[in-house]
Amino acid sequence: MVLLSCKHHSQRGIGHLYAIVIDCPDPSELADFYGRLLSLSRLEDTPEFVVLGTTTGTEVVAFQRVLDFRPPQWSAPDHPQQMHIDVMVADLDVAEPQVLALGATLLDGSDKPVGYRVYADPVGQPFCLVTSLK
Repeated sequence: MVLLSCKHHSQRGIGHLYAIVIDCPDPSELADFYGRLLSLSRLEDTPEFVVLGTTTGTEVVAFQRVLDFRPPQWSAPDHPQQMHIDVMVADLDVAEPQVLALGATLLDGSDKPVGYRVYADPVGQPFCLVTSLK
């Protein structure tokens, strides 16, 4: 994994990021996990769709119910990951037991390299804890 830094461009884009939407079998359950992981609050909450955001009301991530959900499988080409979220932490060794207690699973092939570790959330979507390499 290579951590890239983007330079600010003066050009205006077509739009702006509104929210990342994650498919899952139970939006409320997965929103609980990410709300605690990322310190986000519920802004919208229905059985089919939950939106998390900042305390100022900025939407960040949403979860939508999918009836025939098939989670990706880490490093399996027949169930490839579609995307994943990188979560910046100060110390991997401190953050790891906290995310495991929330219901995350450390994935195979994630042999605790310096800079990042790969986990699955409670429904199997991969995410990484990352630290600054400075």
